[in-house]
Amino acid sequence: MAHPIRAEDFIDLERYPIDAPGSPAHAAMMATLHAALGSDGCAVLKGFVRPEQIGALAVEADRVAPAAHRSFNRTNAYFTVDDPTLAPEHPKRRYYDRSNAFVPADNLGPESILRAIYAWPAFSPFVQAALEQEHFFPYADPLADVIVNVVEPGGGFPWHFDTNNFTVTLAIQNGESGGQFQYAPNLRSATEENYDGVRAVLDGTSERVRTLVLKPGDLQIFKGRYSLHRVAPVEGGRNRYVGIFSYVAFPDMVGRVERTRQLYGRVLTIHMEREGLRGDALVD
Repeated sequence: MAHPIRAEDFIDLERYPIDAPGSPAHAAMMATLHAALGSDGCAVLKGFVRPEQIGALAVEADRVAPAAHRSFNRTNAYFTVDDPTLAPEHPKRRYYDRSNAFVPADNLGPESILRAIYAWPAFSPFVQAALEQEHFFPYADPLADVIVNVVEPGGGFPWHFDTNNFTVTLAIQNGESGGQFQYAPNLRSATEENYDGVRAVLDGTSERVRTLVLKPGDLQIFKGRYSLHRVAPVEGGRNRYVGIFSYVAFPDMVGRVERTRQLYGRVLTIHMEREGLRGDALVD
């Protein structure tokens, strides 16, 4: 009989005592995270997963990668439709190829390391405390609570702002080269879009861009709504794998039908019911 997967066996709790709130070590860790997130909206916990366990994560990602749903489109940094009233060089009229490949969450069962980390009672409170979020709940979407992003050679994410406030990701495997995470912290605000600053990043002339080479086992907490960012194209013959842990501001939230079908290629009964649609409209 196989032993149950335990998050404690994978996370370096000596370095990151997320299960010991109230301890001096936990307080010091949180102070570091708060400083990083407060200064530029990005915190990286290097070696969050123990080095000797990274291979098992890569095996898991390889196993589920064939189930990834792939989609291709052209998008600007804002995920908006073209506005011909703007000048051709305006950032909102700069469109780039974007490819997505996400492994739906229902491919990650009880034997999944990623799911074990996400479900561990100490993990969500740690992320919530790091982000200092008052309203914070695990995503109730059975296709999207824990997913794997697969970036194949030649793929990447062009420059964009996130539509959500933050992302929590775990690096699992890098491509042979490329795939760096690049971002321009706090480039815009809730009241100022700073189109000139965005244009400079898109033109490759900005001095605000920072480059991170995330290594397998690194956990990243990133506030991407106001920081322009991208994943540089992956090169070589190996996929880039990243686990994504999803949280939302309200309990029992699931994705909308159209968006879920776009990202994962199908929807479930729960998605249809939430929008009052007929179940016979399900698409496998």
